[in-house]
Amino acid sequence: MPKKAGGQERGGDSEKLTLNLGYVDLGRIDLLVREGFYANRSDVIRTAIRKHLDAHDAELRRSTERLTLDLGLRRFTRADLEAAKAAGEILHIRVLGLASLDDDISADLARDTIGSITVLGALQASAAVKAALADRIH
Repeated sequence: MPKKAGGQERGGDSEKLTLNLGYVDLGRIDLLVREGFYANRSDVIRTAIRKHLDAHDAELRRSTERLTLDLGLRRFTRADLEAAKAAGEILHIRVLGLASLDDDISADLARDTIGSITVLGALQASAAVKAALADRIH
């Protein structure tokens, strides 16, 4: 079966976001950094987002359970997909976090074994696999 891991993000296990802030908000962030409260702008923004998500933790947990989402990292190997194919199973991947399909998974194997993919976060897969599953990624 697929391997699963959760917890805090590690270096390299993150998605880069771009956002626009007003000059006053940006200045306030810079002041917090300058006064030594945070190491840099990114640290301020990450901390603010985590605090906001923590404030909505109960609602997020209920939604995760209702939508039957796996939380954290969900990695699928070629062996996982080959085992599903041999068993005649079709996988429906639902992840809140990172869904990762190993690079040695062929587009044909993915198409034969994955019925749908729903990811709230990020999907890592080869371009060929993403193209083969384009109509199944939600």
